[in-house]
Amino acid sequence: MIGVLMTKNAKLILGIINNSKEHLTAEQIYLRLQEESARVALATVYNNLSSLYEQGLIRKVTVEGFPDCYDKMKRHDHLFCKKCGKLSDIVLEDFTERLQKEIGIPILSYDLKINYICAECLAEEKDKGGKRE
Repeated sequence: MIGVLMTKNAKLILGIINNSKEHLTAEQIYLRLQEESARVALATVYNNLSSLYEQGLIRKVTVEGFPDCYDKMKRHDHLFCKKCGKLSDIVLEDFTERLQKEIGIPILSYDLKINYICAECLAEEKDKGGKRE
C-alpha cells in the first residue's frame, strides 16, 4: 500500500468499504457518498472501485445472479445464502499453504464462498411448510 496515489474519491470509497460491516454494491457505495455530500457520478464510483481492486486494496465478491459486492482486504471467507443472497463473513483457517503444497505452485490469493440456506430462509420455509427450492 506504500506509494499508492489515490484520488480524494478513491480515499472516500476505500474508507466506506473498510468501515462497513456489510458487503456493499457500487450503488450502495454511491448512495453513502451522496449522504456524505460527496458530489460523485456513479461511473466515477465504478472506475474507482475497479482501480482499488486492481491495486489489491479491496476485494470484489462475485456471486452469479447478484451484483458484485466490495469488501475489505482482511483475510476471511464468505457464506452465501442461495435463497435470499445474504452474504456473511466467516473466518476459517487460511488454506493458502496447504493448497500450495497440494498443487505445487504459489497461490496469490483465493476466495471461498460456502453456499447454504440462512436461518431466516430456513425458518420461512418451515413456516410455509414448504420444501427447499
